[in-house]
Amino acid sequence: MLGEKYFQLDMSYWGRSQRLVIQILCIWALAAYGLPALVLETNKMKYLGFPLGYYNCAQVIPMFFGFLLLVFNGVQEGIEAAQTDGKPAVEAASSSALNAMLAKVYVAYTGGFVFFVLFLGFLEAVGVPDQAIGILFVIFTLGMYAAIGIASRTSKRDDFYVAGRNVPPIFNGMATAADWMSGASFVGMAGTLYALGYDGLAYIIGWTGGYVLVSTVIAPYLRRFGSFTVPEFIASRYQGTMQLPGGKVVELSGVSRFLATIVLLSCSFTYLTAQVYSTGVIVSRFIGIQFEVAVFSGLIGVLFCSLLGGMRAVTYTQVAQYVILIIAYTVPAICMSTTQDDGFNKNNPVEFLAYGGTLQAITLREKEMVLLGLASKVTPYLEPKWRRVDFFALTFCLMVGTASLPHVLMRYFTTPSVRSARRSVTWSLGFILVLYMTAPAYAAFAKLEVYTNVIGTPLSVLPKWIFTYGSIGLITVCGKAVTSVNEAIEACAQATSGDYLLKLKDLKISKDAMVIATPEIAGLPYTIAGLVSAGGLAASLSTADGLLLAISNALSHDIYFRLIDNKASIQKRLMISRVLLVVIALISAGTAASKPADILSMVAWAFSLAASGNFPALCLGIWWRRANAQGAIAGQICGWGLTLAYLLGTRYGGWELWGGISNVAAAVFGLPVGFAANIIVSLLTAPPPANVLAMVDSLRDFKVTGEDLTAEELEDIKEKEEALARTQVPEVPNTAEATAQATSEFTAEASI
Repeated sequence: MLGEKYFQLDMSYWGRSQRLVIQILCIWALAAYGLPALVLETNKMKYLGFPLGYYNCAQVIPMFFGFLLLVFNGVQEGIEAAQTDGKPAVEAASSSALNAMLAKVYVAYTGGFVFFVLFLGFLEAVGVPDQAIGILFVIFTLGMYAAIGIASRTSKRDDFYVAGRNVPPIFNGMATAADWMSGASFVGMAGTLYALGYDGLAYIIGWTGGYVLVSTVIAPYLRRFGSFTVPEFIASRYQGTMQLPGGKVVELSGVSRFLATIVLLSCSFTYLTAQVYSTGVIVSRFIGIQFEVAVFSGLIGVLFCSLLGGMRAVTYTQVAQYVILIIAYTVPAICMSTTQDDGFNKNNPVEFLAYGGTLQAITLREKEMVLLGLASKVTPYLEPKWRRVDFFALTFCLMVGTASLPHVLMRYFTTPSVRSARRSVTWSLGFILVLYMTAPAYAAFAKLEVYTNVIGTPLSVLPKWIFTYGSIGLITVCGKAVTSVNEAIEACAQATSGDYLLKLKDLKISKDAMVIATPEIAGLPYTIAGLVSAGGLAASLSTADGLLLAISNALSHDIYFRLIDNKASIQKRLMISRVLLVVIALISAGTAASKPADILSMVAWAFSLAASGNFPALCLGIWWRRANAQGAIAGQICGWGLTLAYLLGTRYGGWELWGGISNVAAAVFGLPVGFAANIIVSLLTAPPPANVLAMVDSLRDFKVTGEDLTAEELEDIKEKEEALARTQVPEVPNTAEATAQATSEFTAEASI
């Protein structure tokens, strides 16, 4: 017992918190599914030139999710204040000092980066070759990331695994946003909207709506538990034993930990490989080196961060990467926005308010191309093409998958407190919205530019960027990647270039090329194109950092330390983790260097695999006391197994789609099966042990940290909470050994 001074048990706190979460989730679901269901009707109405249905899904719903989290935080903190007679919770003084120090550092860093970009613009103006500017961009960004990794190196366990649990919410929000916005999101989001139109908004709604689940259902409770990894929480929550027919007794926490680690690996490795692949594409494009060499070169920045400083270095590097990627994404959009004069906007720099007229112009041009014979049929950009069930299924899987991805959830282990974890989720969504609210404008500006200035032009005057990106296979003309006018003439089977006008069906632009190519499509300076590529590199590296750390930590902490050698010293565990970092990085680089055809499409599978494998165990483990180890294991095997079978069967096994549902949304089958198996098996077997029930109750109770406690007492509470979380649930067969092991860990760490 830690004593009544530190803990106050008040069941009304949990009751009020439950009701608040239910209310927030009901409003969340109504917004996420109600407004898209009415899109055809609301598209007939206009707002600032926007069809209202499209604008609701592109801008209003994501912003509403952010507003919903602000309301949730305010009410929840009011509930907590009632437990301390209105006294506000106290954060350690060191957290405020760190916040102020980091603010100064990153303001200076941002100013320095802006000056660097302006300097490169000056070099371009005086005639410095484009490739030299690209090289400077890559060297500067990789050098900065490596420098932060060196400056943040550590040998302390808490710093390596969870950044010392003292990252301020705003900076953890920036780091999470960078971790989240991978190369696929940075490069692919606008490209997906360009290609799919309205249907692509399912990704924006799903990925932003998922953070409401993270904040209300999962993250605060994982932070309160104080674990290092997601598998560690699952193993500690789902304890018990089972006697096999031969008489052997199996510790079920080890089984659930192993399965959770398998789920982590399945949804993280292909994601990691895709980031390394994206890094190789960008480095090879702007430095001009061979792709395979570029892949391994890009790993330098990743390894300097994660190898030397673990989560601490990765966190502060990701903050720096967010600054670069968000500047790189918004600057071209603002430049294009200020050129608009469409009757609704004139030189408006607020891009997410300035593309209503552009959308109307796209609709008119679609009809015009059909009348001119440039297209036989054009799918309307602003109207849904998918069935509503497909749109909703994908949105649902992306939301739940977001709340289940280990490399995202582990970011909230790094905050100083539960309240900070909730605030950090809100900051994360706010920083993510900056990019996601810009993406629809980015796609619309590019779409109109291509429709107006490329489709219908003679082959002889095709713009240079078509040949530039054709040389790396990202753009095709008449089915071939062309690098010159003569190749375009040959591809389109024409005798001359002057008589044939390029038709809509002739031009295919890869979704991955859209963001990188748009500055050139819009005629912006090459420095802007280099800036966008630096942003794409930052997005890829930041996610690779987080994924690499999640995988290596799970293998070193959850497999090696917990299941193989539970007496390993801290120094040995950190060494094992660093070795695994290098090995995993080399394997992913080798896989990426082989240019696997399916790797980019498999990235989307990560969300369904994480949702079906992790979410039932996490959600029921927090919100349902009766959930036990047998149920969790059954849920993990059935839910994740069914999802994986559907993914592989429909992709490689020749299976028909079930109900026409795409395999990207496979969790709509696996997730309910996982929940059902967990609940049914839990009810048919014995309840969880008393110590597990006590742990669940402690997750739901409010910890008093009022103004009557000194900074030393607050730090003492923190250490005791973490010790309790790791020792109240035995991780080795002998309880005494577990307690002794935990005690020796803290003693050893204090001596480092």
